[in-house]
This record gives sequence, structure tokens and C-alpha cells, in this order.
Amino acid sequence: MPLVSLREVLERAEEGGYAVGAFNCNNMEIVQAIAEAAEMERAPVVIQASQGALKYAGLNYIVSLVRAAAESIRVPVVLHLDHGTDREQVLKALRAGFTSVMIDGSKYPLEENIAVTRQVVEVARPMGVSVEGELGRIMGTEDNIQVDGQEAFFTDPEEAQRFVAETGVDALAVAVGTAHGVYKGEPRLDFDRLKRIRELTRIPLVLHGSSGVPDEAIRRAVSLGVRKVNIDTDIRLAFLQKVREELDRRPEEIDPRRILGPAREAAREAIRYKMRVFGCAGRA
Repeated sequence: MPLVSLREVLERAEEGGYAVGAFNCNNMEIVQAIAEAAEMERAPVVIQASQGALKYAGLNYIVSLVRAAAESIRVPVVLHLDHGTDREQVLKALRAGFTSVMIDGSKYPLEENIAVTRQVVEVARPMGVSVEGELGRIMGTEDNIQVDGQEAFFTDPEEAQRFVAETGVDALAVAVGTAHGVYKGEPRLDFDRLKRIRELTRIPLVLHGSSGVPDEAIRRAVSLGVRKVNIDTDIRLAFLQKVREELDRRPEEIDPRRILGPAREAAREAIRYKMRVFGCAGRA
């Protein structure tokens, strides 16, 4: 299928009361794992690339890989820019063919975040490209974005209402207790805050830093209006654990395909499991 916008898959998720999985890619094997999982589960999917992924693989390579993957399967695929931090980066993604972009202005004061996000919406919307904004700062590290415990703060529901009204974003990433990277303990989500944000904004909410969050917490967040769930670390862990196992089992192996092939399958199965938890399996 041709690539679709985030708005399209989120509208269906709203109607069906489920969340769409948004999985980060860094190389060909991960793109293939995501696409294969989506096809096997008959699930709409968001394949997203961060700044680190674009730097590592190259913008055009990522776009070409995801387009090839989308054309080889029969489910809706969104190509999404994850954590775009400036207007120029977003414009490059738009020119390259991304069907959804995130502008992360969460490091700015509210007024500036609104202004930066609104500018991106004004450019992307006429192109049919969806925009995700972020309000509140999500703790942890993702590529070259790092937020420590002192800088992290939860999303204020009243500010979220104003942010959505004045920017016109299609989805809002919120900070309610998740974190990027590997958790040192069990995350505790502020469900009351999440419920209030949803009541005031009435748009699809996005949960970042969802790797390692217990399944029941994810399901409850989905029931409260989360419609896009981001997963990166869990894919990396599954992939690299299998790589290590294969290298230990066959230390003399010189064919990378014999190492990366099983790793791709391990990542695919991890992704399939997440799709079932999010409720998007069987929805395409």
C-alpha cells in the first residue's frame, strides 16, 4: 500500500478504541521486522525515524526502505519523523516524503512551543502531512535528546488544552510518568492526569518511552485516550539479545545474514506482541 498519514490511522483508532504501534527503525532489518509484524498481525503501523536514525542510515535510505516495505504489504503504513527539534529538520522530512512529523518544542516555554509547533502545522497541513506536538518533558535519553530528572515535568492539562487549540496538532505527546530508554524500576503512570488531559483536549494522545511499561498500564492508558504508543528500546533489546546469542553459538560465522536474520525474527515477534497489547492487531 502507499504510505498514509498519521491522521488517517488515528481516526480509525479513535473509532475502534485502540492504539497504533509506532516503532523506531535504524536499519533494513528493523524496517523489515516492523513491516512483517504488521502484515502478520493485520495491523496498521507507524514506522518512525529519530534524528539518530537519520544520521546513521541517511534520510533517503530510510525513506526508500520504508516505502519499499509499505509497497510489499497490505496494511496502512505511516512514515513518521520522531522528535524533530527544529523547523529545518522537519522541512527536510517533508520534502523527502514523510507522511507525518513530530515537532518537539517541549524544551521551550509554552508560548514559544506553541509558536514553533503552529508554524510546522501551517506548512505540513496543506501537504496532507500530520503533525504531532509535545507538551511536558519525558525523562530519559533518546539519541541526542536527554532529559534528566530535574528537567522532566508532567504535562499540565490546562496548558495542553490551550496548546492543542492554538496549534491545531493532530496528536499530542504527553509526559505522565514514562521515560525513554531502560527503566531502573517499574514506571508509575499518572492516569488521573492522563484522563484530564484527554477530557480537555479531545485529540489522540501519544505515549513516548513505552518500552518496559507493564502491559496492563499500557492497556489502561489506551482506554483513557492514548492512540499512538512509541516503542524503540524493546525492539533493540530483542534484536541485540539474539545477535549475541547467535555470535556465542557460532563464533566462527562470517556471513552477517546468519546473525542478522534470526535477530530480525526476534524483533518481529517482539513487535507482534506489542501490537496485540495495543489492540491494533486485526484492525487493518
